[in-house]
Amino acid sequence: MLGILAALPDEIRDLLHDMGPAVSTHRVGMRDYHHGMLHGQPCVLALTRIGKVAAAATTATLLREFPVDRVVFTGVAGGVGADVRVGDVVVGNALVQHDLDASPLFPRYEVPLLQTSHFTADEALAALLHRCAAEFLTQRGGTAGLHRGLIATGDRFVNDAAVVRELRGALPDALCVEMEGAAVAQVCHEFGVPCAVLRTISDCADQDAPVDFATFLREVASVYSAGILRRFLAALPA
Repeated sequence: MLGILAALPDEIRDLLHDMGPAVSTHRVGMRDYHHGMLHGQPCVLALTRIGKVAAAATTATLLREFPVDRVVFTGVAGGVGADVRVGDVVVGNALVQHDLDASPLFPRYEVPLLQTSHFTADEALAALLHRCAAEFLTQRGGTAGLHRGLIATGDRFVNDAAVVRELRGALPDALCVEMEGAAVAQVCHEFGVPCAVLRTISDCADQDAPVDFATFLREVASVYSAGILRRFLAALPA
């Protein structure tokens, strides 16, 4: 069974609609988990809400309460890679918490007692997401780019060019910055469940980040999430 997570309602709105009236909703810990069939696949959809703690709590509950054996997180992010533009799509190869620093006890970014800083996305899931994103973007036409690489996560909405420069210096391979992905990846790592993360770039993580965010989320990011994940679901083995 596939778990699909997002931080904001618009990011899974269309997929929840696709589940139809047969969906079964379970409320656990102030979260609604929607269980049903989605394009031929048994799925659970849930909103994590925003931030690492909310994402980790939702993911842990998802994996404890439902027979989920793979997880995909979808949503928006701020672009920090030099070639990443608004409207592009990023599929994560790995995820790191850019605001985690337990030094000198542990190296910067390393999760204490886990002996790792970068959580690798499942290769098969990420490759399939990348393929489906490429097909979706090609069908739509336009100039949106597709990237695959490192995603940086932290409990901060980045909208400052100076912070972006600092991130680029500390994590030069990072393509985008967001607030949930690495937390989801860490929980999945600890549970031994494959996961992948898909992000649509809504801004360049600078002073213009909040401008027209709601419009972009509704008219672009939600459309991308639904379109790519519909292809992804159709391509998964039954």
